[in-house]
Amino acid sequence: MTCFADAAARLAGQAGAYWGWSPDAFWRATPAELATLVGAVAGAVSEGAATPPEAGVLARLREEHPDG
Repeated sequence: MTCFADAAARLAGQAGAYWGWSPDAFWRATPAELATLVGAVAGAVSEGAATPPEAGVLARLREEHPDG
Protein backbone atom coordinates (compact mmCIF):
# COMPACT_ATOMS: atom_id res chain seq x y z
CA MET A 1 0.00 0.00 0.00
CA THR A 2 1.30 3.47 -0.90
CA CYS A 3 1.20 6.03 1.88
CA PHE A 4 -0.03 9.58 1.35
CA ALA A 5 3.48 11.07 1.56
CA ASP A 6 4.82 8.76 -1.16
CA ALA A 7 1.88 9.46 -3.46
CA ALA A 8 2.09 13.21 -2.85
CA ALA A 9 5.83 13.24 -3.55
CA ARG A 10 5.28 11.34 -6.80
CA LEU A 11 2.51 13.73 -7.91
CA ALA A 12 4.55 16.78 -6.94
CA GLY A 13 7.46 15.49 -9.01
CA GLN A 14 5.20 14.86 -11.99
CA ALA A 15 3.66 18.33 -11.66
CA GLY A 16 7.15 19.81 -11.71
CA ALA A 17 8.22 17.73 -14.71
CA TYR A 18 5.06 18.19 -16.81
CA TRP A 19 4.02 21.73 -15.95
CA GLY A 20 7.04 23.31 -14.31
CA TRP A 21 5.25 23.66 -10.99
CA SER A 22 7.27 24.46 -7.91
CA PRO A 23 6.48 22.48 -4.75
CA ASP A 24 4.63 25.56 -3.46
CA ALA A 25 2.45 25.69 -6.60
CA PHE A 26 1.66 22.00 -6.19
CA TRP A 27 0.57 22.41 -2.58
CA ARG A 28 -1.53 25.51 -3.36
CA ALA A 29 -3.38 23.76 -6.21
CA THR A 30 -6.80 22.31 -5.59
CA PRO A 31 -7.48 18.63 -6.25
CA ALA A 32 -9.76 19.73 -9.13
CA GLU A 33 -6.94 21.73 -10.75
CA LEU A 34 -4.55 18.81 -10.48
CA ALA A 35 -7.16 16.38 -11.80
CA THR A 36 -7.81 18.62 -14.81
CA LEU A 37 -4.13 18.68 -15.72
CA VAL A 38 -3.69 14.95 -15.15
CA GLY A 39 -6.74 14.31 -17.33
CA ALA A 40 -5.33 16.51 -20.08
CA VAL A 41 -2.05 14.60 -20.08
CA ALA A 42 -3.96 11.32 -20.13
CA GLY A 43 -6.07 12.54 -23.04
CA ALA A 44 -9.28 12.39 -21.05
CA VAL A 45 -12.20 14.53 -22.10
CA SER A 46 -15.01 14.98 -19.65
CA GLU A 47 -18.64 15.01 -20.71
CA GLY A 48 -19.83 18.48 -21.54
CA ALA A 49 -16.31 19.83 -21.93
CA ALA A 50 -16.23 23.19 -23.63
CA THR A 51 -14.82 23.51 -27.12
CA PRO A 52 -11.55 25.46 -27.09
CA PRO A 53 -11.80 28.98 -28.49
CA GLU A 54 -10.75 29.55 -32.08
CA ALA A 55 -7.57 31.46 -32.95
CA GLY A 56 -9.51 34.61 -33.85
CA VAL A 57 -11.23 34.70 -30.49
CA LEU A 58 -7.92 34.27 -28.68
CA ALA A 59 -6.32 37.05 -30.77
CA ARG A 60 -9.20 39.40 -29.97
CA LEU A 61 -8.95 38.63 -26.26
CA ARG A 62 -5.20 39.26 -26.30
CA GLU A 63 -5.81 42.66 -27.89
CA GLU A 64 -8.54 43.52 -25.39
CA HIS A 65 -6.49 42.33 -22.41
CA PRO A 66 -2.81 42.88 -23.26
CA ASP A 67 -1.70 42.35 -19.65
CA GLY A 68 -2.79 38.71 -19.80
